[in-house]
Amino acid sequence: MEQKVHTFNKPKVELHVHLDATIRPETILYFAKKKQMEIPGGECMDGLLEKVVCKTPGNLTEFLSKFNIYMPAVAGDREAVKRIAYEFVETKANEGVIYVEVRYNPHLFANFKVDPIPWGQKEGDLTPEEVVKLVNEGLKEGERDFNIKVKSILCCLRHMPSWSPEIAELCKKYHNNTVVAIDLAGDERLKSETSPEHMWAFEEAARCGVHRTVHAGEAGPPSVVKEAVELLKAERIGHGYHTLQDPVLYKHLLDMNMHFEMCPWSSYITGACDPDFTKHPLIKLKADKANYSLSTDGPLPFGTTLENDYRIAATSMGFNEDDFMRININAAQSCFLPESEKQELLSKVYNAYGLTVI
Repeated sequence: MEQKVHTFNKPKVELHVHLDATIRPETILYFAKKKQMEIPGGECMDGLLEKVVCKTPGNLTEFLSKFNIYMPAVAGDREAVKRIAYEFVETKANEGVIYVEVRYNPHLFANFKVDPIPWGQKEGDLTPEEVVKLVNEGLKEGERDFNIKVKSILCCLRHMPSWSPEIAELCKKYHNNTVVAIDLAGDERLKSETSPEHMWAFEEAARCGVHRTVHAGEAGPPSVVKEAVELLKAERIGHGYHTLQDPVLYKHLLDMNMHFEMCPWSSYITGACDPDFTKHPLIKLKADKANYSLSTDGPLPFGTTLENDYRIAATSMGFNEDDFMRININAAQSCFLPESEKQELLSKVYNAYGLTVI
């Protein structure tokens, strides 16, 4: 897979990327050694990547299984959590990103006051709230060192509705202290959008002015997208590829100017879309002048970079520099920054593109 073809070298905005899917392999190996823990293929970089990276189309469940391989090495470790956040910012700065929203579920890094304790860990003393504090520290230090603005989104998980009320409370407590939104992620086939815990979490977020995005229409049908918008009051849709299967819903969301967080290589690996990129939903979104952006989703298990997603759009979907500028202006306009900071970001993007109006 070629990843060194430069397609768009101007500043970028990325809205859909998971922190626990962006961990550097060398960081995983370091903490596995620190914990004296054996992980599959983990004796060397190549062996670890062989086990962790999805190379051919499969499904979302297969992708999610990759986290079982490497998360035990970093979960429950304060040094690891902060370092992962800091290194994430450095990686994005190196990719030419000037603003990014990174999402994660803090319970998956914790080992105390979380039930069940994830990844087969023994009980320790790292709570979900302290995970948020550590991530905040890492992100803020990265902002300072790499001249990039970063905010975070806390994820509820479809298969763990009991965690969602705490996620909502953490979103409220750390609102605009890096945290700008709540998300719902995980296997859409569980049909858990209407669980009381998820519903309460999103209602509480909306009541308190916390923004909302939902993974929908990736593995699931258009009805999941409809529920995300109508029941969870989603302001953005993560992926949303299958929305196009319901023309009435699609037109309604176009009329709403709903933002779609698109991740081309991710959609290929998870089997969410036709493996022929020339038939990707992105092409119709572009033709319809929809509101959407490009992101990597999970760089580590997908073996991708932001540049690779741009390359795919350029070589297989007919995107040109004007299209890429529009994508990033869309992202800046649809980001979850407070309004004054959003206007500053938009000005920065317009100036970098040499534009006053587009």
